[in-house]
Amino acid sequence: MRINETVQFDHIVVGSGLAGLSSALHLARSGRSVAVLTKREIYECNSRLAQGGVACVMDRLDSFDEHVKDTLTAGAGLCDVGAVRTIVEAGPAAIQELIELGAKFTTRGELGYTDEAEEFDLGREGGHHKRRILHAGDITGAELERVMIEAVRSMPNIKVFEYHVAIDLVVSSRLDLGGPNRCFGVYVLDVKSGNILTFLAPSTTIACGGAGKVYLYTSNPDVACGSGIAMAYRAGAKIANMEFIQFHPTILYHPTIRSFLISEALRGEGAVLKCRDSRDSEPVEFMQKYHPMKSLAPRDVVARAIDSEMKRTGEECVYLDIRHLDETTLRRRFPNIFAKCLEAGINMAHDLIPVVPAAHFVCGGIKTDVNGASSIQGLYAVGESACTGLHGANRLASNSLLEALVVSRFAAADINARFEEFRQARPNTDAALNWMTGNATDSDEQVVIAHNWDEIRRFMWDYVGIYRTNKRLERAKNRIKLIRKEIEKYYWDFLVTADLVELRNIATVAELIIDSSLKRHESRGLHYNADYPYRDPELDCVDTIIQREL
Repeated sequence: MRINETVQFDHIVVGSGLAGLSSALHLARSGRSVAVLTKREIYECNSRLAQGGVACVMDRLDSFDEHVKDTLTAGAGLCDVGAVRTIVEAGPAAIQELIELGAKFTTRGELGYTDEAEEFDLGREGGHHKRRILHAGDITGAELERVMIEAVRSMPNIKVFEYHVAIDLVVSSRLDLGGPNRCFGVYVLDVKSGNILTFLAPSTTIACGGAGKVYLYTSNPDVACGSGIAMAYRAGAKIANMEFIQFHPTILYHPTIRSFLISEALRGEGAVLKCRDSRDSEPVEFMQKYHPMKSLAPRDVVARAIDSEMKRTGEECVYLDIRHLDETTLRRRFPNIFAKCLEAGINMAHDLIPVVPAAHFVCGGIKTDVNGASSIQGLYAVGESACTGLHGANRLASNSLLEALVVSRFAAADINARFEEFRQARPNTDAALNWMTGNATDSDEQVVIAHNWDEIRRFMWDYVGIYRTNKRLERAKNRIKLIRKEIEKYYWDFLVTADLVELRNIATVAELIIDSSLKRHESRGLHYNADYPYRDPELDCVDTIIQREL
């Protein structure tokens, strides 16, 4: 028999990536209690896998204006200009705070340069016209996660709940309380005990990361199921621009090593993309046919170009060539990537690296302002779960970690300033907020979950991927409607499990992506529809908004 318990905190943060831990740390500095919920162990998240770094203006030859311009260009007319400038200008302060917490960014001296040896080694990635990427070797995300985990663990008023899966948000619209829709907390499955807990707090911050597992091929870890976006949608929050799914152009193509990302920083150091015209021919460069910046073009352009070349030639992959750099330099600059390629039998100094595109980043998400505030009072979203307006129709490389650091600070400040307002909005009784199991029983048909999970990921890859058409999108819509109906029946008939929660979230996010894609009658940034191949100037700065009627 399952036990339903209620747990009280001042703040709840759902997710333990960089944005979530940064939020928790800044919220806890007010002295109030903070709960951090994470579906597995604290370090399992997208942030830890980030290789490239943090985009930030740190060089005297660079400027905020130039970073803003590169961001707006990549965003293809859909960025919020005010949000872009605010986030970009707040970058240096966020970096300084990380350094004070103990983050170690690579310096020029560590890479063997004698001039300005103490200066940070600033990398360059696609879409950037200047070197502005701070990095920690090629494991920047892991270094930042390490620092944040240590900082969070040092705060006695933060409690981390590992293996706790968020099911749904507790909102006033579902409880017939009247007035504007407010968030009071979240229903949570304790995976190890099987109990359902009702976490209640004046404010809840969603920091659940991305949704790469909606697609068959992805750079994301298994936890990236879009749970935060799905929960917010079901609770009635506005969801924006879900048609813009970024496919990273260069994932290692190997039969046994899956989901390993080959950082864009390689192209920043001169690596070029090549493709064979036939099985026996020597690979040749091709990006000059698609963009003036060639292999350093924005990611949407590069991913579509690779997809086009693979279809044109019938090849299963393209190649990255960085053989102009010697082995010593490559081992020093890209130690993790070099080691992983060696594991695959590839020496980057002598061999071409086979790569393919894969689902990588959600540019849309829960619609928020630059402080992370959503359309539901008391509910905030930060990191990849949120759509602040920074990324527009295509994220500029390494702007994601910048956003995670900056907006989490803004959100915590806004929440702390409004704490009493949110606290006083709580209902007088908690009884109505408890989770109800009803007549649900244990399931003996796990095959239903496995089959639907696989089918969604396959048709999303085939029909709602890099290259879209109306016919493909309509096929996907027909399939997801049937599957969602089946999942909802299963959900209410059987007791909740972690797999069922994730399947339900994947199906919800898949439908949001499909519906958003059907709404946008143009091609812009990451959304390419062959039936509307051109950008429509009238849709500049026009978001695709979807909101569930409650």
